[in-house]
Amino acid sequence: MPVVAVTGYLGAGKTSLLNHLLRCPGARLSVVVNDFGTLNVDAALVAGQIDEVAAISGGCLCCLPDAGGLDDALAKLSHPRLRLDAILVEASGAADPIALARLIRFSGVERIRPGGVVEVIDAVEHFHTVDTWPDPPLRYAAATLVVIGKTDLLPNGERESMIERIRLRVRERNPHAQLVVARAGRIDPALVFDTATAEDPDDELPIARLLRDEAHGHREHEHAHAASVSLTGPVSPGALIDLLEDPPDGAYRVKGRVRVRGPKAERGYIVNVVGRMIHVAALPEPPQVGELVAIGMHLYPALAQQRLVAVAGAPAERPDAAGLRRLRRYRRLSN
Repeated sequence: MPVVAVTGYLGAGKTSLLNHLLRCPGARLSVVVNDFGTLNVDAALVAGQIDEVAAISGGCLCCLPDAGGLDDALAKLSHPRLRLDAILVEASGAADPIALARLIRFSGVERIRPGGVVEVIDAVEHFHTVDTWPDPPLRYAAATLVVIGKTDLLPNGERESMIERIRLRVRERNPHAQLVVARAGRIDPALVFDTATAEDPDDELPIARLLRDEAHGHREHEHAHAASVSLTGPVSPGALIDLLEDPPDGAYRVKGRVRVRGPKAERGYIVNVVGRMIHVAALPEPPQVGELVAIGMHLYPALAQQRLVAVAGAPAERPDAAGLRRLRRYRRLSN
């Protein structure tokens, strides 16, 4: 199960982003909410909108002794009986995203994988303080996706220039992070987790639907949609790893249940790429139809499709010993 960290300074808009994602249909989500203090206010803001809540108070996640509180929450929420699709960790504004990303990456919980670090930036705060910061914050280095919010509150004549300044500052620390401008945290949920359907699961309480239909109306939750391309069929291991290590331009996520050509028979793997993070797990048997999908806000579908077609058309060398070794290495690292 993917574990997605939602980080940012106090007041940056993390809870707005979280609440937007929770209102989106098609997935069962769980949330770990961390609030620095004895009263967990943020948990109250999202309670009732999600399937499971685990609240950690009294400190930031990265300072918990041996990450015990976080691991306990992740172990509970990733249990198969809950049939959840993703875990969102809303970190305190005091938390260090770099340390939090490491806690998730090296967690002792077996049923999870890193799902990315979403850093929320308050554009208005940047506007007032950017000239006093000699260097970009180190925290940007941990981000896989940067959401720039509150741009609608900037002066009209300064909006585009400030967005560009934020982009440049993020790029100084992290040239690989993807950036998206969002109003009130409204981003395409496909950037963060898989949505199985366009509707809520049958057994989910209709709270999210009611929230979507309340006085603000449907326009309140509109967002720009990510582009995606896909391929089907077996692939060579070497060509697959080449793609995972160097995704198509603009791709933020690459995912799939793939059929990989082995020395004697095809084998099955689950692959997930978020930003620069690669996760590979073996399947007990190959899927009936292997599929690979690339998703991104800045994806150029025609060019990305060419990359995927090239992977599908790579020579079926048997055995591709070097490619299989690289694939198995990522599988070991993922474990």
